[in-house]
Amino acid sequence: MDPVTRRELFGLGLKGALGLSATAYWASSARADQKTYASREGKAKRVIQIFLPGGLAHQESWDVKPFAPLEYRGTVKPVETKVDDLVFGHRLARTAKLADRLCVCRSVTHTEAAHERGVHNVFTGYAPSPALVFPSFGSVVAHELGPRADLPPYVCVPNMPTPYAGSGYLSSAFAPFSLGSDPARKDFKVRDLNLAKGVDRKRFGRRRELLDAINRRFGEQFPAEARPDGLNAMDSFYERAYALLDNPTARTAFDLNKEPNKLRDRYGRHQAGQRFLLARRLVEAGVRWVTVSYGGWDHHDRIQEGLDRLLPPFDQAYSALISDLEQRGLLDSTLVLVTSEFGRTPKVNPTGGRDHWPRVFSLVLAGGGVKRGLAYGRSDATAAEPEEDALPIADWAATVYQLVGIHSDKELMAPGARPIEIVKDGRVRKELLA
Repeated sequence: MDPVTRRELFGLGLKGALGLSATAYWASSARADQKTYASREGKAKRVIQIFLPGGLAHQESWDVKPFAPLEYRGTVKPVETKVDDLVFGHRLARTAKLADRLCVCRSVTHTEAAHERGVHNVFTGYAPSPALVFPSFGSVVAHELGPRADLPPYVCVPNMPTPYAGSGYLSSAFAPFSLGSDPARKDFKVRDLNLAKGVDRKRFGRRRELLDAINRRFGEQFPAEARPDGLNAMDSFYERAYALLDNPTARTAFDLNKEPNKLRDRYGRHQAGQRFLLARRLVEAGVRWVTVSYGGWDHHDRIQEGLDRLLPPFDQAYSALISDLEQRGLLDSTLVLVTSEFGRTPKVNPTGGRDHWPRVFSLVLAGGGVKRGLAYGRSDATAAEPEEDALPIADWAATVYQLVGIHSDKELMAPGARPIEIVKDGRVRKELLA
């Protein structure tokens, strides 16, 4: 602990004499020193985060090395793009035609080779800590900017893909709303959006009045400042559920049947296509942050078979999403992120796969105030290390927050009255901004 000054000792003694605890005194001091900034909507008024769990191989997708030895480049075939020095793998042929709309960061780096630790980095901007779980981007956005159009500010499609996509040390009131079902299913139905069978609006209203009466009576036992987080979060959950049930706009936003069949076919009648299309509907209706998870990319064995199965649907859906947003005039105000956990080893292993590799990998941004047609950074000849403009996760995170209108060095209050920066030591990479 830092040395205590005479002024602080006197203050502490005075607080004690007045019946206040030392903890309360230190908490008030921390709040006084807390770095606070007003958060306002930035250029990215909405965000779609596409998460590819397991670790997409950058050498097979965004950072192909056609002149590397066969044991490094694998069997991927290069596809030229409209952007100088940017070559994609052949399974991204549709996306390659739209490369002039993208910002491909090929020099992203962190040090975490385990799945849960890599995920924590990419969802929070922090390396994992045994003392604290940090909040995800979506939860921070929900905390700082709040809901819009009576819709949840943060939605996961189809479900929260990892605990690190949650609210961390923030109240669970800022956790994501999860669909509970896959939009690609023929019987797709969002939970909590419809009344239970046999319950009409009048009956539902009576139930709500009864619950409110019980909650008021129960709440009298807890002063507002002493209410446990679980109670506040539950109240918030019910209020959001009521708002969804009473909001026809919300029910429409989740209804994929409102989309023309031709557009659904264009995205693809598969998981990637229908999930990405629903994400577009949600942000268009007013949801601030949508996290969409797709596939399983942990290809330690037979990577070519795995990519043959997963990348073509992604290519179809992602290219359709970018084009659709652009045609609707939404791309400039919608940030689309393609994220994973880490990259894969430069050399193909004896079982035809690639293992975990966090030292360099690729992340892709589009729209929402990002520079178009940019190949940012460079990996070396075998995609093993950053060679130019290494991009730490903290800098990437700070840049994302800048785009949505949040100061990444703003401090939020963690348990124990500890002010914690949203991102620690992150530097906004202005080279990525339009």
